[in-house]
Amino acid sequence: MSVCKVSGILIQREEQVLELASGEHATFGRGPVDLVLPDPSVSRVAGRIDAVDDYWMISNFSRSATYVVDNPEGGGEFVKVPPGRVRAPIPFELARVRAPAEEAAFLVFAPEHVLLHPDAPGQGRETVTASQLDVTAKYFLILVALCEPRLRDPFSTVIPTVPEIIIRLAHLGLGRSAVNFHIDYLARVKLRVRTPERPGKSDRQRAALVSLALRHELVTADHLALLETRSHTLS
Repeated sequence: MSVCKVSGILIQREEQVLELASGEHATFGRGPVDLVLPDPSVSRVAGRIDAVDDYWMISNFSRSATYVVDNPEGGGEFVKVPPGRVRAPIPFELARVRAPAEEAAFLVFAPEHVLLHPDAPGQGRETVTASQLDVTAKYFLILVALCEPRLRDPFSTVIPTVPEIIIRLAHLGLGRSAVNFHIDYLARVKLRVRTPERPGKSDRQRAALVSLALRHELVTADHLALLETRSHTLS
């Protein structure tokens, strides 16, 4: 069984770039450190980044501040690193490390994860994809529109309402009943999300669809182009 593998990470803040090979580390904080974060609310030695073979780890040396590591390219995924946490593994290939001070953020470009070679032979009967979505279908455009706020801002808590989706996809000429039908179809048939039968079901149903689609990368930032492409094609 063969794998594809790259090691080493890059740390960047504005014009400063640090390159770490596997086994090396870099400290960050107000200084004296390897990566300087010139903010009075940041500890002198606030933490450390460790480069490992195919991932990286972060240590929080602060006594009170919690750091947030998020995935700028993902669907809102993030990891909290509490005070005193040492060598917390980070799964994102591109990550943004945020201290409580907004100016104290920096990026970490990690190695590509270890993956099977695409030509590696399978075993046994072929596995069927659990969620087979047709990217040319109207229901998929509605799913992309639901996910759009989170795709553009991972920290957004906005879930578009049905009227907002109608406006966003005005070129499709969909009414409220049509949008509700497609959302229900996504929830019951395509993605099979569970929503309780009680008041507010539609809100939870939309939120559950967004959470599942982004968590499993069924919808990504690349799909946002479909919203504009279809609009220009049909206008």
